[in-house]
Amino acid sequence: MPTHIALTALVVTDYDEAIDFYTRALGFDLVEDTPRPDGSRWVVVRPPGATESALLLARAKNDAQRARVGDQTGGRVGFFLYTADFATDHTRMTRAGVHFLEEPRHEPYGSVAVFEDLYGNRWDLLQPAE
Repeated sequence: MPTHIALTALVVTDYDEAIDFYTRALGFDLVEDTPRPDGSRWVVVRPPGATESALLLARAKNDAQRARVGDQTGGRVGFFLYTADFATDHTRMTRAGVHFLEEPRHEPYGSVAVFEDLYGNRWDLLQPAE
């Protein structure tokens, strides 16, 4: 197995609301939701068909972590969701209540629009140019 980044932790306020957003609004698969002895949960979601990377939804445990919910990257786009069908995914996500911060743009590198997750973290929905 080649070396790769398997999980990226995303600090959330509540497991269930985060699972709902990522599975319902973004269409991700819930890969794992396992209770841990300390009362936390190991919650992993990923886009359908993804095999090497996923998000670990990690509930904030203290004031420092709670202060980072929704601002994990200082207000810049920090997450990039690639798609093979920008128009379909943009329409589905919009209908599911995802808040896009801009109209879709068609750049030399592909079609893109910035959206926020339920906490305000910024993402690019991106279909790379062929």
